[in-house]
Amino acid sequence: MQSKRALARPKPQHRARLSGLVLLCGVLLGGCDSAQWNNPYPAWQQGENILYSSFSSRPKHLDPVRAYSSNEYSFIGQIYEPPLQYHYLKRPFQLVPLTAAQMPKLTYLDAAGSQLPADAPVDTVAYSVYEIQIRPGIRYQPHPAFARDPQGALHYQQLSEEDLANVRGLADFTHTGSRELVAADYVYQIKRLAHPRLHSPIQGLMSEYIVGLDAYATTLAEAYAKQIEQDPSQRWLDLRKFDLQGVEVVDEYTYRITIHGKYPQLRYWLAMPFFAPMPWEAERFYAQPGMQDRNISLDWYPVGTGAYMLTANNPNRQMVLERNPNFHPQYYPSQGDPGDAERGLLEDAGKPLPFIDKVIYSLEKEGIPYWNKFLQGYYDVSGVTSDSFDQAIQFGSQGEAVLTPLMQNKGIELETAVRMSTFYMGFNMLDPVVGGDSERARLLRRAISIAVDYEDFISIFANGRGIAAQGAIPPGIFGHVEGQAAINSYVYEWRDGRAQRKPISEAKSLLAQAGYPNGRDAETGRPLLIHLDIPGGGPEDKAIFDWLRKQFRKIDLELVIRNTDYNRFQEKMRDGNAQLFQWGWNADYPDPENFLFLLYGPNGKVKHGGENAANYDNPEFNRMFNMMKSMDDTQQRFDIIQQMNDIARHDAPWLWGFHPKEYILHHGWYSNVKANLMAQNTLMYKRIDPQLREQKRRAWNQPLVWPVLVVLLILLASIVPAVITYRRKEQAAARQRAKQ
Repeated sequence: MQSKRALARPKPQHRARLSGLVLLCGVLLGGCDSAQWNNPYPAWQQGENILYSSFSSRPKHLDPVRAYSSNEYSFIGQIYEPPLQYHYLKRPFQLVPLTAAQMPKLTYLDAAGSQLPADAPVDTVAYSVYEIQIRPGIRYQPHPAFARDPQGALHYQQLSEEDLANVRGLADFTHTGSRELVAADYVYQIKRLAHPRLHSPIQGLMSEYIVGLDAYATTLAEAYAKQIEQDPSQRWLDLRKFDLQGVEVVDEYTYRITIHGKYPQLRYWLAMPFFAPMPWEAERFYAQPGMQDRNISLDWYPVGTGAYMLTANNPNRQMVLERNPNFHPQYYPSQGDPGDAERGLLEDAGKPLPFIDKVIYSLEKEGIPYWNKFLQGYYDVSGVTSDSFDQAIQFGSQGEAVLTPLMQNKGIELETAVRMSTFYMGFNMLDPVVGGDSERARLLRRAISIAVDYEDFISIFANGRGIAAQGAIPPGIFGHVEGQAAINSYVYEWRDGRAQRKPISEAKSLLAQAGYPNGRDAETGRPLLIHLDIPGGGPEDKAIFDWLRKQFRKIDLELVIRNTDYNRFQEKMRDGNAQLFQWGWNADYPDPENFLFLLYGPNGKVKHGGENAANYDNPEFNRMFNMMKSMDDTQQRFDIIQQMNDIARHDAPWLWGFHPKEYILHHGWYSNVKANLMAQNTLMYKRIDPQLREQKRRAWNQPLVWPVLVVLLILLASIVPAVITYRRKEQAAARQRAKQ
């Protein structure tokens, strides 16, 4: 007979169920002290010196002779090094040497080739010669293009299809090498501006200035066509065999650029990737048959001397920058603007760069997932979209933007800056109604300029992130003026210490003077229709379209919006078939010439294919532009700019629009943050504190286990009665058997 103790013991399967539940509870509770369950990154990255960012689409070009978009520059600016750079901290923006040993030596020559003094009149300067000396000892990143065999020959420059059979990416090449940066690499890159296969976006502009570049493009086109005719697989044209008149190697570390006339803006171009070095070995390596088919090209794998190198390019997942082990000595600046020291921006003064070891860019096509991950600490820096604005930003008593308590409690910091951009609506000055220099058309343009309330637009659609423009030049650029002296007196008046838009009654009066009382043609009685052309435009733009129509209805005008795809829009602009259009411009460099040339007659889009989309052509404005563009930043240049502003405001070829503000949020562990909207290589100055980041991530992402525990308790509550009932039945059956 079994003992009563034996009769009460649960069966093994019940003990297993209970043990499993207990074990599961232990695992869940133990997980509270381990890594965050929602961490999108592998465990080995915890505490590592890695910056996390994102991209929404793969950059189209990473070749510095072709790239010209901000999403492309965010990568190549860290990889390629032109001779000059912008000082990271000083404002106004100041050029300083990067790979150059010092600032370029500039010499002016007359038509006979004789040297002129530095203050020679502009009209006597036939040529400007820039002599650039680079620092010795700078080396390229490790790359297969530089790998050499034991005999000293380049290892991967005669690859066959068989050699490439197992190659899928750059990492599949076993050997890498490097070499020193030399002046010839800079000359080679400038020659590439004229390469017929590359179609550099600045070839046309630079052909106007660099001596011989236009003819050089013809020479290369003929040579390349002949080479392809002889061997269609031979895509590499060795530019070392073709001399360029205006660019020459002086010695191993020195080269010269000779340009027509005086063009001070060239110094700004020398801080852009277009003028970064290109080793001939890299171009030859990538030009081999079979490489392009495998996406092994300069557009996928750049080759530079910068602080970082691109080690992974997976457009469907991640792009990765890693510290260049061959990076030459660069140091964090020891001087900045007043207040920079108090903000902690000089704590790393004199320390070697870069501070961050790796940057991982993850594909994020939508803004909301990125924002949520930023709040969780999984991204280090974030912009502020309209969807997240109210959660992040509020306005103080003086109208200043400040962080919400939620952001402050997380230790998030805000950095703001007015972008060196302008967004505007332009009138096609070739249009028979709104264009031309008649007083009738001019008054019509002024009336519309008053009616379209950009302050209201900024408030509604940009969350206050912008400044209504008084002219073409944004803040931070020489010639921009603040205060009462800056206002466009045709649209604004100075009241109560600020610029205020003139009343609608004045706009209606101007409209009547123009011959359109109550929005109707005084001669025909027909209502005046204004046509606005814009590129694209989806359902999300309906609110903006409704707002625009409302602005025109304020002065009894009807606005017809014609939105087309971008290619069709560009065609309309080239042909002059638009009446009113929306456009914008981001500064290439911080000089007023880069904005005022948008109104220079010989840059007209229809007649000359230039960037003057309004086709504005005022002879006096053109004359002053030609004087101003080649001048140094003197009082005389400043005065000329103000006169040009007055002329343009009087003629009103644009509704001057607004200059947008940029809002950047970053976590407290991300330091050395100062908005620099011109520099491309700012990543090397940034620092992160990985330990603080890990601490905050753990605090913000504690697993929420109580719902799981509640479910487990419910399961236990449902199992225990079943076990008890089963045990009772077993005990009853056992007693019955014992009686028998």
